[in-house]
Amino acid sequence: MPAQVMAVSGGAAQDLPAKLTGQVITCTIIAAFGGLMFGYDIGISGGVTSMDAFLKKFFPGVFVKKHHAKEDNYCKFDDQYLQLFTSSLYLAAMVSSFWASKCCTKFGRRVTIQLASLFFLTGVVLNACAMNIAMLIIGRLFLGFGIGFGNQAVPLFISEIAPIKYRGGLNVCFQMLVTVGILIANVVNFFTATHPWGWRISLGGAAIPALFLALGSLIIVETPTSLIERGQTDKGFATLQKIRGVRDVQKEYDEIAYATELSKQIKHPFKNLMKRSSRPMVVCSMILQVFQQFTGINVIMFYAPVLFQTMGFGSDASLLSAVVTGSVNSLATLVAVFGVDKLGRRFLLIEAAIQMLIAQVATGIILLMHLKSTNELSKTYAYVVLFFICFFVSGFAWSWGPLGWLIPSEIFPLEIRSAGFFCAVSMNMIFTFIIAQAFLTMLCHMRAGTFFFFSVWIVIMGIYAYSFLPETKGISIDEMNEKAWKKHWFWKRYFNRESDQIPDKA
Repeated sequence: MPAQVMAVSGGAAQDLPAKLTGQVITCTIIAAFGGLMFGYDIGISGGVTSMDAFLKKFFPGVFVKKHHAKEDNYCKFDDQYLQLFTSSLYLAAMVSSFWASKCCTKFGRRVTIQLASLFFLTGVVLNACAMNIAMLIIGRLFLGFGIGFGNQAVPLFISEIAPIKYRGGLNVCFQMLVTVGILIANVVNFFTATHPWGWRISLGGAAIPALFLALGSLIIVETPTSLIERGQTDKGFATLQKIRGVRDVQKEYDEIAYATELSKQIKHPFKNLMKRSSRPMVVCSMILQVFQQFTGINVIMFYAPVLFQTMGFGSDASLLSAVVTGSVNSLATLVAVFGVDKLGRRFLLIEAAIQMLIAQVATGIILLMHLKSTNELSKTYAYVVLFFICFFVSGFAWSWGPLGWLIPSEIFPLEIRSAGFFCAVSMNMIFTFIIAQAFLTMLCHMRAGTFFFFSVWIVIMGIYAYSFLPETKGISIDEMNEKAWKKHWFWKRYFNRESDQIPDKA
């Protein structure tokens, strides 16, 4: 039976008894299948949009340009409707993430994950059976709803059930399965590319992770934070004991309950995001999403086969090259899984910014010097570009990819956590949509300059990570203000006696 709620302090990992239980691992893996679904959608679209059967049926104009011998290398796939096939998913995710944040608060993280799986399944059926562009886009919109709900709920779910000591590594499992999903999609595309119904098989394959998430979401536990937040205190206490594998969870329960008491006094969490003391978390969580997209990663992930065909790889070779980059992506994410709680968030972000900058600049220089409008890269240069793209992907995979989701999920106090994470998710989807909708046009008009464009952004984000991002490794979520933000040289100015008070209830 939980004790009376009292104000608590502390929250260091060593002060809160916890084991890494099988229950936590199982729940993390099942929930993270929302990431696998996300990754599969990212990876599948690029391969499908390079398949001749798909282009013939839905985008015949692009099919003609693709096979026109004198067509400009950089402009073969420049078609707004083709880009809309990819980007519409993220527009829907952006809109749905608002309702997902409400659902997380009112009904819990588990229900939100269940709804995500239902949206996924609906979208898969519509896409695999599509007879026209409208049906295709509507299916993508439903997949977007699933991503909006899944990406809102899963990182929060994992952060709230994970012991502090393992929170970073477990949360990165979400991004790990995103990369696995991309890899699986690339492999599926490789084997279905020449089949007349290959695109239907590729799009329909998303049903497998969607079904796993739907069935798995029936057996995962709700987070203690969500249960306590919704008044189920006894169940929350029992669940906390269950997932921690110890009986002495009173101190952690008290911290959660105290944070919940504060959050109940907040009637309008979105309004309270505007408070001065909320500004550091809101700004950092949103700007991380902008930076994540402007690394240029989704140029590689969305359009890898298209991009490699532009560089002179044949259709089969371009799909195989996408499998190679997907494999690198998955393997490199393991560095974050095992290193983020030891090396820290800032170290990985700064190191990767340097690594990605080298890769983007090198790729841009090679394309600028050797890929003109109608020629092909020599095999030597094509493979050098492939190496630098893999070098780029590996840096992203252990830094800006997983940490772009981990950091926003752990920096907000409970009273604005769902609303704050909504800001991060929606910002991510807005800029994912922008990049997905604009890249092929950028490639057509900016050519190799596209890679220098992203290089400038990488310099900016590296400086930001070094100067403005506090380290959050090993800090309890409910102690983040005291131990991270208030000790940071810049953000501490946003906390004073007045701004630390509980915001207005009205």
